[in-house]
Amino acid sequence: MPEIPTKPYLIRAIHQWCTDSGYTPYIAVLADETVRVPRDFVKNGEIVLNISPLATNRLQLGNETIEFQARFGGVAREVMVPIDRVLAVYARENGQGMAFEVPRDAAPAGVDQPEATPLPRAPMVLVPIEGRAAREDVEPSNGESEAQSPPDDTPPPRGERPKLTRIK
Repeated sequence: MPEIPTKPYLIRAIHQWCTDSGYTPYIAVLADETVRVPRDFVKNGEIVLNISPLATNRLQLGNETIEFQARFGGVAREVMVPIDRVLAVYARENGQGMAFEVPRDAAPAGVDQPEATPLPRAPMVLVPIEGRAAREDVEPSNGESEAQSPPDDTPPPRGERPKLTRIK
């Protein structure tokens, strides 16, 4: 019997924790040809999506895909993300969540991947950091710019976003 992947369960758990805690759940996605998102909002082959109940309609966090309808620039669009293309799920307000390894062959055309040994397949925890983020190339899908997070565990001032880094 094949092993059931844990990734969709972890995504649902972090999403539920964010919602229960009053945080805004975001997912960072590797936006290749298998992902159905508005390409105008893709930057460096990745997109960050707000998957909160207020930002989505008909959200389905399945074992194979995440599907929902959302507004981009005021226009309703259908979004479909294969689970294996999700890079991270986290709370916008404090950066807490989880990052995942995406296979190197999953990189979209035109995005250079560094030559390195593969990372372990276990999920990695995201933590807020002070200063610059390791994943500066990922921006929210609504076009707002990232801001520095405060050095303590208090939420950032309104309008600012926390910085994230991968802990290996």
